[in-house]
Amino acid sequence: MSQLKNTTMRNKHQPKPDRLYEVKGSTRAISRHTENELWARAAGRCELAGCNKLLFKSPLTHESVNIAQKAHIWSFSSDGPRGSGPYAKKRSQINEHDNLLLACADCHKLIDSDKKGRFTAKLLQHSKQEHERRIAINTGVDPEKKSHVLIYAANIDNQPASIRLDDAHNAMFPDWYPANERPVLLSMSWKDHDSNPNYWQTEADNLKMEFASQVQPLITEDKGLHFSVFAFAPIPLLTQLGALLTDKLKVQTYQLHREPKATWHWMDNITTDIKFKLKPPRKTSHLPVLVLALSDYICHSRITSILGSNVSIWNLTIAEPDNDFLQSQFQLSAFRRALRSAMVHIGRAHDHTTPLSIFPAIPVACAVELGRIRMPKAQMPWVIYDQSNVHGKFIKTLTIK
Repeated sequence: MSQLKNTTMRNKHQPKPDRLYEVKGSTRAISRHTENELWARAAGRCELAGCNKLLFKSPLTHESVNIAQKAHIWSFSSDGPRGSGPYAKKRSQINEHDNLLLACADCHKLIDSDKKGRFTAKLLQHSKQEHERRIAINTGVDPEKKSHVLIYAANIDNQPASIRLDDAHNAMFPDWYPANERPVLLSMSWKDHDSNPNYWQTEADNLKMEFASQVQPLITEDKGLHFSVFAFAPIPLLTQLGALLTDKLKVQTYQLHREPKATWHWMDNITTDIKFKLKPPRKTSHLPVLVLALSDYICHSRITSILGSNVSIWNLTIAEPDNDFLQSQFQLSAFRRALRSAMVHIGRAHDHTTPLSIFPAIPVACAVELGRIRMPKAQMPWVIYDQSNVHGKFIKTLTIK
């Protein structure tokens, strides 16, 4: 009787078996090998898309502490939130790496208490695969192929501009890989647009400030680093960005292509040699003007209606200006060479203290490279004009001294 009573008391205080923990003889025990692989592939971060929390230190004190949990994608029990799926008939594999997600406690609770069916096994599998793919790419990169992703977007007319980081990463692959998880973002969030006179100086000042705070420290730390530039903004601002970058830095500028589909990929199988032609003015005694007619024709009357007839117009163009002419890095390099040559000819014909008015109709990548080839000590100040659809004409925007 005494023995029976003691047994009853012992059972009373022992925890009840968890039906989700023990299922037909299988346990939640995960092998050390599987756990090590899971940690390594996840790089010690929560794998649920959008979280990425470090799991080996306290977010409050930053002390070393293991706050990771191992969440099942297909549930350990058939009664779990996603069921056992294909593992119902292969219980021995349910605790293997492919069915586990390294997660923080918050995300683990979120996916296992899901009543709306949002966190499906398919979604969790995709989240795991994308996270581990990103880790593999970033940790397996040759240091010589790492590039800092630099993104700059500004409103054009009334159209908001945005650039997706995934699109940038895809365009870089396999030539370059992101040096950091987060890009350098130089964009400013506001609702003004380029028809407002204050827009230009405000955007330019912000661009310079963000460049000084985000890019300059990187350059100071490592003068040999590389930048991958993705920009979509009015041409004068892109030229200002290029002038900040200069041609002394290692930079790959990308172009958004509209055809055959929207992509930032350079089509480097295209080696068509585009002939850039510089047409000099009849007289060089007037104020110098450089017309860059690559994306479209620019009638000289559009210039003289603003600056008057006493101008010396230099025209850099191609046989058939077209908005989609720029397809490859080879062609962008040819543009840089033609532009440097044009600046030499203009510099010889005009006093270097006289401002050069520039009227551009060029792709975004060319606009950035226009600024990059500028030599501040050797070239005259640039006054950049931009076509305004609101005003129906070119307007004066920025002066780059």
